[in-house]
Amino acid sequence: MLAVLAVFAFGQQTDTTVTVPPGTRLEVTNPSGNIVVKAWTQKNVRVHADHEAADLVQVTLEGTVLRVKTASRRTSPREVNYIISAPAGMALSLTGVKTDIDVDGSQAPVTIETVNGEVNCRGGSGLVSLKSVDGEIALQQAKGRIEISTVNDDISATDVSGELSASTVSGDIELRNVESASVEASTVSGEVTYAGSISDGGRYHFATHNGDVTFAVPEKANATISISTFNGDLDASFPVNVAGASKHRFTFSIGVATGRAARVEIETFNGDIKLRRPSELDEDDNE
Repeated sequence: MLAVLAVFAFGQQTDTTVTVPPGTRLEVTNPSGNIVVKAWTQKNVRVHADHEAADLVQVTLEGTVLRVKTASRRTSPREVNYIISAPAGMALSLTGVKTDIDVDGSQAPVTIETVNGEVNCRGGSGLVSLKSVDGEIALQQAKGRIEISTVNDDISATDVSGELSASTVSGDIELRNVESASVEASTVSGEVTYAGSISDGGRYHFATHNGDVTFAVPEKANATISISTFNGDLDASFPVNVAGASKHRFTFSIGVATGRAARVEIETFNGDIKLRRPSELDEDDNE
């Protein structure tokens, strides 16, 4: 059953509160402007939007999907700025074109897609998928299966846990305080930094074509590390026993031979590979 809860055609602000059944998913589509979603403890959803008088903000509930979108009596809506309060456990699907998107405090699956805009997300659980074409992406305090991708900007993920993949074409990737047994990070032109866990039996792959890779090795890590660089050096701040070395490829093991060693692959075509202890990475940041 489709229920149109609010259609506002006049005025420059929309402010409505909707009671939703448990398990409802929030879908927001905004071609231009901002989407801000803040978690709260109430069981309903409040939608506040700033928009021009000719634009329409439609809030509809269909089954367990609450849809928020913008329409217009013109060809397309102009900039609309949303501030939405939603239950922390409500799944989110947020889409834009020229749109910055911000999520704060979610404890549910989060899917974000924008073409030209920044993405900032604090929280998320289950599938957390963040995508932009031209915009920086920053993620904090998420857990689950995490997928992050952009084309022309940087990626950062801090205090996250679970399977993690991050990719960009022109930008840096910085992953800090990560708890994961599966991490993949790749960029074409940019640096890659990883500081997190190395789990027994885990798989980790870090690659860039043009840039350095900095890898913080935990004190008790048990891993086999493969290094590949065509035009760069291996810079380790602790001794390593290189085996199976060629001009551009190195393999060595660290830790004790208990359990299944993690497999770490680090590649760069034009850049250095830097191995650091976590405390040394912090010291580099303060220099």
